[in-house]
Amino acid sequence: MTHLLESEVPSRLFDRKLLRRLLVYMKPYTGQMVVALLLSIPVTLLMNYLPLLAKQAVDDVLTVDAATLSAADKIARLNHLGLLFLGMSAVAMVFRFAQGYVMSWVGQKILFDLRADIFSKIMRLPLRYFDRNPVGRLMTRIGSDVDAMQRLLTDGLIGLAGDLITIIGILGFMIYLSPQLAAILLVLLPVLFTSLVYLNVKVRKAHREVRRRQSALNSFLQEMLTGMTTIQLFNREGHTRTRFDDYSRSLRDANLYSVKWFSLSFPVTEIQNALTLSLVLVVGGFSLLSDEPTMTLGVLIAYLAYLRDFFRPLEDLSEKSNVLQSAMASSERVFGLMDVDEELRDPVRPTPIGTFRGAIQFKDVRFAYNEPTWILEDLNVTIHPGESVAIVGATGSGKSSLISLIARFYDVQRGAVLVDGHNVKDYRQSELRKRIGIVLQDPFVFSGTLADNIGLFNPEVSREQIMNAARYVNAHTFIENRPGGYDAVVQERGAGLSTGQKQLLALARVIAQHADILLILDEATANVDTETEQLIQDALKKVMQGRTSIIIAHRLSTIRDVDRILVMRQGRIVEQGSHPDLLSQNGYYRKLYDLLSHSPVR
Repeated sequence: MTHLLESEVPSRLFDRKLLRRLLVYMKPYTGQMVVALLLSIPVTLLMNYLPLLAKQAVDDVLTVDAATLSAADKIARLNHLGLLFLGMSAVAMVFRFAQGYVMSWVGQKILFDLRADIFSKIMRLPLRYFDRNPVGRLMTRIGSDVDAMQRLLTDGLIGLAGDLITIIGILGFMIYLSPQLAAILLVLLPVLFTSLVYLNVKVRKAHREVRRRQSALNSFLQEMLTGMTTIQLFNREGHTRTRFDDYSRSLRDANLYSVKWFSLSFPVTEIQNALTLSLVLVVGGFSLLSDEPTMTLGVLIAYLAYLRDFFRPLEDLSEKSNVLQSAMASSERVFGLMDVDEELRDPVRPTPIGTFRGAIQFKDVRFAYNEPTWILEDLNVTIHPGESVAIVGATGSGKSSLISLIARFYDVQRGAVLVDGHNVKDYRQSELRKRIGIVLQDPFVFSGTLADNIGLFNPEVSREQIMNAARYVNAHTFIENRPGGYDAVVQERGAGLSTGQKQLLALARVIAQHADILLILDEATANVDTETEQLIQDALKKVMQGRTSIIIAHRLSTIRDVDRILVMRQGRIVEQGSHPDLLSQNGYYRKLYDLLSHSPVR
């Protein structure tokens, strides 16, 4: 662990750029934050006046000769000072409670705004980003990293300002009470602050590593929990447990390294406190015992109380500084996510969309998920409005990529994809996708009811539309047969539903959301039983009427009746035509057909 972070570039205690970006989230709540700071002023004044009451009790009552002040008068004055002490303490606590409540209110508001902005950013990121970044890493950003930033903005910055006001106030009372004793503290303070700054630089670097390793552990956990079936199927529990231990051990070591540096701040403060206290006792004691004392016993007692109160916020500053460094490390990661290029941007003046006719053209298209490994090369094809087209080819030939490009989940590197004569880049993405229905081979099912999964929680889709869509795609029967019907709760990821039922739900979802638009289907009939396939095929025939339909399918029953078949091989269209025409050519399609014909799954 001694060399855990040696390779990192030294960090500054404060990153001004990060702080400026953080302060943007505080700006809407400037008024409340000012109130929180102003509330710290009466707290400081009231609490700092209490040692003066102790001084007054010692110098004006307890040490006064009996001839000057009777016992009854002393008791009366002590009672008065005691009641005043309690009253001022109670008022200070009320102000302190109000300050804490306002700070917590601001903190929760900022937390909400931060999470909303991060989630909005995630929703705008291209699919390419999710291909490269595990879900667990994003969960860390929107979870623990945001929590750390919220603590910085409230407990950290506002609390830091409050502690500074307290320290300045105490220091002012100490100088007023005894400039001689205050000089001792002022001489020693630079040494203390230098030590704390050095420690906080180390803590900042340590927290950065903790956040990185926490993110790695979260990503591993998310992946393993998602793939638990495969892990148990192949008896990889032992290996998975070993890998978890490695990730967990790495996080433990990083945390211990962070704790080591953070723990040093308290001893440093305590040593400084003890040293200052010793010097004050020595200097104050000599003054009291001298022939001409320069201070009273009450002054020394009050001063010792001020010293205690002075170092208490300093210890809080050490803790808040730890919060600050943790939050700065989190801020680096969160704003790193916020600065990710969104790549797919809407045009300044988007082309308006009424209803798509459904003309699609791929013009000299070259596309790769990771250059220079081209998925599509110099692709040219035109699909006419209302035409049904099937795309066939071996795995990896680029079939599914066509769907992603039409919906603009990715942008082509060269060429253009046109819908109704306009480049898909000319449309607003939300408007484009609103008119494109996609049914995937393994549709995603959300937690909620069956009705929610058809309507996708859209209040504009009525219950009647949901039920009509289900009837249209032959999903109504299986839904009604389930306990609760349309209000039956679906488990996470659709557990308890067959693949065919999920696809019927997804098809109903398309009809409910996009009844009059371009329809694209991606292997919707793969991996289903014969009976369910017949239901889906019947629904497809009805849905495809009058709509441009692109079908990527492996089953012969799906592709026989389409208007045209495009045969893809290594990112290019090598053949196209009707089913009988392609068979008569005795080419690549014929080989695929023969392979499918002898497949056990028909």
